[in-house]
Amino acid sequence: MVNIHPTAIIGKKVELEDNVEVGPYAVIEGEIKIGRGTKIGSHAVITGFTTIGENCQIFTGAVIGSQSQDLKYKGEKSFVKVGNKNMIREYVTINRATGEDNTTFLGDGNLIMAYAHVAHNCRVHNGAILANEVTLAGHVNIKNKAIIGGVSAIHQFVTIGELSIIGGCSKVVKDIVPFARADGHPTQIYGINNIGLQRSNFSQERIDTLKKIFKVLFRSNLNTSQAVTRIKKEFGNSKEAEYLIDFIGDSKRGICK
Repeated sequence: MVNIHPTAIIGKKVELEDNVEVGPYAVIEGEIKIGRGTKIGSHAVITGFTTIGENCQIFTGAVIGSQSQDLKYKGEKSFVKVGNKNMIREYVTINRATGEDNTTFLGDGNLIMAYAHVAHNCRVHNGAILANEVTLAGHVNIKNKAIIGGVSAIHQFVTIGELSIIGGCSKVVKDIVPFARADGHPTQIYGINNIGLQRSNFSQERIDTLKKIFKVLFRSNLNTSQAVTRIKKEFGNSKEAEYLIDFIGDSKRGICK
């Protein structure tokens, strides 16, 4: 059974699965699919070409699927796809992508706090937290379980690595490596995300290995290429080393140091 408040506006092409709830004065119009058990708060707007998964909570005034703010956007058909069990708080904005058939993507289990902005072509994977007023420019890639503190701004095309944490009010213009603790304006690396790793059941042995790798990468006065060479030599059998080296190799903007 679908529960729609009588003041809500639902377009003809909207598909609502069982147990969807739509609050007062919400507007859902466009080619929209909303999964089982999702709750849409009052005055929320879901528009464009948008798919939202199951058991999501979308709070008052959120706007999902509005057109890209990118000046290159010329009205082409593009998408927003939101996975399952996401919590999208008050007045969050999520824009659809620039480029025909491209997608702005949220995975599963993310918490997007009030007034955060997810711009065109962003990818927020699983279990991430974007605190209040976090701003993602276009094409930002947020990996699993990353945490971004409030009022932080992420430059376009930046990647935030898995299980990293960024302090509030940070300015991030380069990639943040996985497992890092970062902060500042501009952002710098201050070590590993020790608490986050413990909460994700990393063994003490793995954490100690990461500390040694970070010391080579960030505290040895080596440039990045030299540090990677040394890490390969000293920690080549470590999965953590391999993962970090691959991340660095894939970086287009370079990494924060």
